[in-house]
Formats: sequence, structure tokens, C-alpha cells
Amino acid sequence: MRRPLGVLAAVAGLAGAAACNSSAGEAARPPAGQATHQPAVTAGTTPAVTASASPAGKAAEPDGCRVSVTVPDVAALVIEASAARRECVRPALLRLRVKRAVPGNDPVVKSGATRDDRIGLRLPCKPGTYYAVATDYLGRTVTSKAVRLTCPAPTPTPKPTPASTPSPAASAERPSPAVGTSVENEVVRLTNAERAKGGCRPLTHDARLRRAAFGHSADMAKNDYFEHDSQDGRDLVDRIRATGFTGSAWAENIAMGQRTAAEVVKGWMRSAGHRQNIMNCAYTHIGVGAAKDAQGQIYWTQDFAAR
Repeated sequence: MRRPLGVLAAVAGLAGAAACNSSAGEAARPPAGQATHQPAVTAGTTPAVTASASPAGKAAEPDGCRVSVTVPDVAALVIEASAARRECVRPALLRLRVKRAVPGNDPVVKSGATRDDRIGLRLPCKPGTYYAVATDYLGRTVTSKAVRLTCPAPTPTPKPTPASTPSPAASAERPSPAVGTSVENEVVRLTNAERAKGGCRPLTHDARLRRAAFGHSADMAKNDYFEHDSQDGRDLVDRIRATGFTGSAWAENIAMGQRTAAEVVKGWMRSAGHRQNIMNCAYTHIGVGAAKDAQGQIYWTQDFAAR
């Protein structure tokens, strides 16, 4: 089944210097000695954990296991929610259900289960009131608060003239002599324009970071998946280090289905987790990769690094 257009996801490491934006994103391999905040979202855009629970009427287990769940949120026409089991030793099935509040019994509009202690769900955005319920089948159930969600209209894209229509290719545009393609460099330009509004210095488009970002976009497009971790088990840091780039902190934004650089940057800026990565003044370098699948849908990756 094909995924809905306009999906976003973010993961981040904490940089050595303080970020200009204080909202929370996902942490991944920060510099040694610094504290990290790890929200419940695996690859989504609702960084705040809103609730946790232990078995009702029972003392807390020695391993301190707890269940957390996020409030459903909207990013690029997709409703996202996630749940996690934290500090758990005993394995258990973790089930997440997204419910819509209506008169009478609230229907389950999306559900899923995992034994990996972390799960995220996405569904097409429809206006309404939603909440999430997570259960780990060892007696722990936690429910997020209900939230009213609205769905922004998609940004219209002007129809290109025949002379400006790019030929089909694995990448979104033919590479220019500079780092990356013209559409990838437009993402860099728009990203730096947003950073300037927050007083951050512009990011340098690095050829090695671009190679890591494009490689991940091309792999997702070819193999029909949408995750920060590659199907061979590598994460963003593994992919970046494989190019020879060294740095002190890392972050990544991914998206799927947006048709232009302006559309994807606008979607990232509307999401707290992605916005935090873009507006983190500690990052100094960026790599952007845009690749098309067989249907012409673009997969986008931004890799950030501090040096």
C-alpha cells in the first residue's frame, strides 16, 4: 500500500553549543557528557511525551518499566502518534491505538502493535478530535489527552512550462557543478533563510553530507520504505561517517511526497521537531538529497552536522 503524500520525520543529536530554538526533537548520539532529551516519537513530529503509566494497583517493577504516549499531531497532511516502553527488561507486546472522539463509542481509526518497545502510527489527516491509547499487555495502559486537529490545505504548485520540465531521473534534478542539484541547493537556500530569521549562521552544503543524504533518499525511493534507519540496520550517523565526514553532533529530517523545495521546507518548519533541527544554531554543515521513486514521488533527506 502506498503511503500518503507529504510525510515528514525527524531525528536529532544534541550539538555542543546551545540551540537557538528550545523545542524538543529526537536525540541520537550527542557529544559525550551532555544531557539528552529523548521523546517518544521514533520518526515523527510530536516530540512531547504527554503521559506515562505503571500497572494499576501494583507497585512499580524493579526495572522501572513505564509506557509513554504522545498526543496526536498533524504534519504535512498526516496525523501522527507514537508510544514507547522505557527502561523495560521484560519483553511485552506494545499496542498503540489512535481514537477519534465522537458521541457514543469512540472508534479506533488506526492501530498497530510491536515487540520492539517503540511504535509510531500515521494516518491521513481529517479534522476532528483525536487521542492515543498505548497498552503493553503487562497491565500498563496510558491515554494521551484529546486534542482538536485541523488539516491545512496543500500548497498549490504552479504547472511548469514544457521548457522547464525536467527529464525523469533517479535524482530530482541534473547535478550542477556545485554540491548537489539545483532543487537540493534551493532547499539549502530556504533553510538558511529560515535560520537567518532566528539569528543562526548559514549552513555550508557539504559534499559528503550530501552524499549520505542522497544515498538515503535514493534507498528509500528504490526499496519503498520511509524510516531514519536503513533496511540494512545503519542509522544516520553510520551513513554520514561512511562518507568520511567527522563532526560532534548530528540530526536528520526526512520527508516524502512534497513536490517542490518550498513545499518541503514549509512542511518541516510547521513541525516542532523538524523546526528544531533547522533552527539549531550549533549546526554548521548540511547535506540535502532528493530522489524520485518509479512513480515520480520525491523522497527528501536533510543531514545536519556540527564541526
